[in-house]
Amino acid sequence: MKRMCSPMKQTGKSGRQSHSFLQGAVILTAGVLAVKLMGAVFKIPLNWVIGEDGMGYFTTAYSFYSPIYSLATAGFPIAISRLVSMNCVQKRYRDVRQIHRVSVPIFLLTGTLGLLVMLLGSGWYVRAMGNENALPCMLALAPAILFSCLSAIYRGYYEGLRNMAPTAISEILEALFRLALGLAASFRVMQMGMEEYTRLGSVFGTEAASKAEAQALVLLWAAAGAIAGVTVGSIASFLFLLLRHKIRGDGITQTEYRHSPPPRKALATARLLLKTAAPIGLGAIAVNIAGLVDTTFLQAGIREALLQDASRLLRMYEGMIPAYNLENPQTIPNFLFGCYANAHTLFMLIPAVTQAFGVSALPNVTAAWTGGSRKKLQTSIESVIRMTALFSFPAGIGMAVLSQPIVRLLFGSRAAAPIIAGVLPVMAAGAVFASMSTPLQSMLQAVGRVDIPVKLLGVGLLLKAGLNYWLTALPEWNIMGAAVGTLACYVFIMVGALISLCRVTGIRPRFWAVLGKPLVSAGVCCVSAFCAHGFLRQVFDREALALPLAVLVGVCFYVCCLFLMDVMTREEICQLPGGQKIIKLLEKRDGIE
Repeated sequence: MKRMCSPMKQTGKSGRQSHSFLQGAVILTAGVLAVKLMGAVFKIPLNWVIGEDGMGYFTTAYSFYSPIYSLATAGFPIAISRLVSMNCVQKRYRDVRQIHRVSVPIFLLTGTLGLLVMLLGSGWYVRAMGNENALPCMLALAPAILFSCLSAIYRGYYEGLRNMAPTAISEILEALFRLALGLAASFRVMQMGMEEYTRLGSVFGTEAASKAEAQALVLLWAAAGAIAGVTVGSIASFLFLLLRHKIRGDGITQTEYRHSPPPRKALATARLLLKTAAPIGLGAIAVNIAGLVDTTFLQAGIREALLQDASRLLRMYEGMIPAYNLENPQTIPNFLFGCYANAHTLFMLIPAVTQAFGVSALPNVTAAWTGGSRKKLQTSIESVIRMTALFSFPAGIGMAVLSQPIVRLLFGSRAAAPIIAGVLPVMAAGAVFASMSTPLQSMLQAVGRVDIPVKLLGVGLLLKAGLNYWLTALPEWNIMGAAVGTLACYVFIMVGALISLCRVTGIRPRFWAVLGKPLVSAGVCCVSAFCAHGFLRQVFDREALALPLAVLVGVCFYVCCLFLMDVMTREEICQLPGGQKIIKLLEKRDGIE
């Protein structure tokens, strides 16, 4: 092999770090995996502490928070990243600094308004939902809007400079605080509430007629304690980014700054940011409204299903709904929503990782598009699609075929586990399309068509809302209707984004190379893992051993398949951690591009 690999970390004269798409994706993916691991360590024990009812309150607060946060940021982080990347290519470093200065007051204003909207609107929302017990969670989460907005300034800025490390570190720091403080707070609140009931027969001053009622009362405060950890994490993340920027700066040298053209006026930069951010923000709001659609239509639909034919719905879940919920039927919609929320948490693991691919792809595709190199643009687009497929196909299909053992491992023998396992395969299928759609939309934004993702998301959201409204009210569908709506939504968005990207750029990717080969490899991976699990379950009779070993078998088959089919290019392998060692092992083989 004559051609050497490029170094993993690239630096200019200033020492400023600049990552390629794959290098940035590796850094962000490592950060996301660490965050998700800590999230699992947070949410799985939390689920045992607060149960499906507590998770219902927790998720209700998040569903209201997410669109407000998206409205507050309004697409500015992506707009900052894109504009910073464009100006760096053109060596307009004064404009790069100008973008950062202008974004600070904008985010202070929008973050403060978002905080006020959540504080003032939470009471109205929970009353409209008929779920007033979620109010403490919503109020505890409100300050996170302001600090998350301020963090977004620095994340977008460094991502535009193609330095993904600050984003990854800040996200890990945020997750650490969420884990440590949120879990400790929820456990302590549960402990204090039940101790008070034992002594006084009340929970934080509210009388409880029975132990079951006391547990129900303490759950809403325990969930609020958990979500307070999220708020503290957002504060820690912002402080890290602020101090890093103050101490280490952005890497632009005085020489680069002096020789760059005069910047635009601050007002002109603000207008450009608004023009770029507005359609992106609408799209981000649409994505987060999808969670609000689930929260609203699912619980309302289940109430309607109970009114239509309660016996049919309850027969479906006989032995799976706790006695307290059966004695208080008005709590059943929140309980089933909590089951769906647990499946949705697993669903989100896959798009969360590929979102890192989209973040890393945007500045690199922007640079290729701005530079006018068609060959570089095609290489960038194909690399993004291929690397996204390489992760999302085996992860999504594997989650679908191994849904039962996954739920058994995570939720044990809890009565609600079969409900979660029943909806997870459809959610996992949706995760494949959701994870593919995010980088495709990022590339559309990178080439200047920020309007197309908004249109696709709008239609997809209407499709999801319509299916949710119709199907969840049918007793035989209930929460499965929300899963089907999610799948249909993301199938439409992914296919539409891929077709649009091809039309806008005039580039037709080699579909067999970027999608066909990863799909075949993923099929081999999942079949081998499924068969191995069946055998290992008989041998060990312990899910904690059988499932991880079966996944390991699938991964081994997957890696072998990737190399046998020459799925990755030489350049992509070079940019992986340990890529040069892998190349040396493959030097005697032909067929690597």
